[in-house]
Amino acid sequence: MTDRVNIINNYIDGYNQFDIKKMVADLDDNIVFENIQNNDISLSLKGLTAFKQQAETAKTYFAKRTQTVKSFKHFDNSTEIEIDYTAILAMDFPNGLKKGQEL
Repeated sequence: MTDRVNIINNYIDGYNQFDIKKMVADLDDNIVFENIQNNDISLSLKGLTAFKQQAETAKTYFAKRTQTVKSFKHFDNSTEIEIDYTAILAMDFPNGLKKGQEL
């Protein structure tokens, strides 16, 4: 499980630094990425190309962002993490969130 933890921590470090290359360094071409919020899948991506495209787009949304891992749950073929998340928006959003607002 140590390899999974290292891969996830490397991804999180890259995410926090806006470093897409670091984020994807350990990812497989056939990655399946799911973001789950409140038990609902808010984003599902298949393949490294789709993941990179989304990551590049998402970089523009934030002036600052920080994920901190709270816990790991390892399963046979996957790992689930719980995170604390903070961010400062870099732009206004249609849903009313404003540039400079902290999440």
